[in-house]
Amino acid sequence: MAARGVVGIFFLSAVPLVCLELRRGIPDIEEEEKNEKRQKLVRKKQQEAQGEKASRYIENVLKPHREMKLRKLEERFYQMTGEAWKLSSGHKLGGHEGTSQTSFETSNREAAKSQNLPKPLTEFPSPAEQPTCKEIPDLPEEPSDTAEVVTVALRCPSGNVLRRRFLKSCSSQVLLDWMMRIGYHTSLYSLSTSFPRRPLAVEGGQSLEDVGITVDTVLILEEKEQTN
Repeated sequence: MAARGVVGIFFLSAVPLVCLELRRGIPDIEEEEKNEKRQKLVRKKQQEAQGEKASRYIENVLKPHREMKLRKLEERFYQMTGEAWKLSSGHKLGGHEGTSQTSFETSNREAAKSQNLPKPLTEFPSPAEQPTCKEIPDLPEEPSDTAEVVTVALRCPSGNVLRRRFLKSCSSQVLLDWMMRIGYHTSLYSLSTSFPRRPLAVEGGQSLEDVGITVDTVLILEEKEQTN
């Protein structure tokens, strides 16, 4: 009986200590929850700030740079194809049409002088003497799939992949004609093999088989590096 009394007294004396420890632990848990909430809020604000910074960089730097690059490519393409008139904004019908036409011709002469382009003709020859524009040769008829035929896949800068069949004995020049047909001028773009990655040497006197295209092949159409 005495031992039971001692044990009871021990437990009763330990109860206040346990309660005190529990009270001490509750504020610690609440403080940890508050710290975690503050950290989440700080991380959220940092993510929002990073997102706004990335959006401003895209809008103020990347987008204008991309538009300028596309505009230069468009200008060079139209100059090479002899369609530089598409770059002009034209003039309104009626009103000062004569003045607009004069200023347009003046700006054209100044642009030609700065780029060392030939002077525009002021007098056009008669229809019988007028020179004909150099046209892109027609592509050969696409052959049926046989042992002497290869399929060439052309991966364009836009991401599109075009496929066409050619005879192995066909002139390699047909690849450049194909580029021109789909709107990629040979002065601005070049061909390279996909694996191993190397420029494809295309010469009119060589066939596709001579330049190494003996099986179905994937070619990469990429922009040439512009030199100042």
